[in-house]
Amino acid sequence: MKKQVIFLLFSTAAFMLALAIAVMNPDKAEAEESSMIETRQKFFGKENVNPVTGGINKDKVILSWIGVSNFAAAINGHVVLLDSWIPGGDKSNYVPATVKELIDLKPEALFIGHAHFDHSDHAATILEQTDAVLVGTPEHCELVKKEAKNPEKISCIPAVGQGAKPGDMNKLDFLDGVSVTALTHIHSAAKLPDLTDRSHGIFLKKDLQSNAPKVDLKKLLGAIGKDGGGMLMYQFQVGDFVLTWNDTAGAVKEEAPELLSIMSSLPQTDVQVGAIMGFNQYFNGLRDPRMYMEALKPRLFIPTHHDNWASPITTSGKYYKSYLQREMRRIPVEKRPDLLFISDPNDYVNPGVMTFDIHDDRWR
Repeated sequence: MKKQVIFLLFSTAAFMLALAIAVMNPDKAEAEESSMIETRQKFFGKENVNPVTGGINKDKVILSWIGVSNFAAAINGHVVLLDSWIPGGDKSNYVPATVKELIDLKPEALFIGHAHFDHSDHAATILEQTDAVLVGTPEHCELVKKEAKNPEKISCIPAVGQGAKPGDMNKLDFLDGVSVTALTHIHSAAKLPDLTDRSHGIFLKKDLQSNAPKVDLKKLLGAIGKDGGGMLMYQFQVGDFVLTWNDTAGAVKEEAPELLSIMSSLPQTDVQVGAIMGFNQYFNGLRDPRMYMEALKPRLFIPTHHDNWASPITTSGKYYKSYLQREMRRIPVEKRPDLLFISDPNDYVNPGVMTFDIHDDRWR
């Protein structure tokens, strides 16, 4: 009897304590929901986000740039991250976004193109604090788990098999209404000048007055020569609309020419978001990004990985524009994509720039 009385008193005290905490603190779930809606409106536009549920217009594919080749994206109503790094993290005002905001978006998935720090940093933090799954190579999963405080909280969906080689491809259908194709390709690399091609090396003006973040030099130097756990290009198809995203562009002509025919065999890309800065630009200009375009045949090309995230090593994207236009003129006019040139810092977290109606006749 005495034990029952003690248990009853203890239970009552615990209930009263829980009640007091509930009264003293706002409803956590409600606060998180409110933060999710507000953050989604910032990244995807108020007009595209339901103010009550946070649901996103399924007729739109929306990209919000957060630096280098990193994007928050809404695809058929699904919120996903394409890479996960914000240059300078929460310490920089150059990119108007924070890691907390990426968490508050409540993404369903985080797609890793490759695991160099300027693409995959923050991934462990985001995955540990959301229900998102990591999509990438098995090696990406292992690398991110090593950085996590609680690796058991990280769930992974392998996009390709262990040790995938350039050209290995796989289809994923875990996002309702979205078909995802992952293709293993290669990282940018310096090659001797290609004397059979008319591209010329480019040396860009450095924007020394920029307020761009100063990244960790040790991390930057440590990334050179690392394979990043494999390189993946992703193609997202919603209905007839096709979005292709590649966060690096390798020297396929020398290293993996078979990739060009494999890319050409994919459904025609409507919008390609592709990296243009790379180690080969000093010797062969923007030849490699052009070859990716020629193979994928996008109707619209959006350059990325060309911003001033490591001044003075990098430079502002605006200095690439004339070189990219010159390189694209080498594509026959009937096959040449339109160009939507985004540049830092004005186009960071600016969803109005890259909002696409999937039913637009332009994509037919």
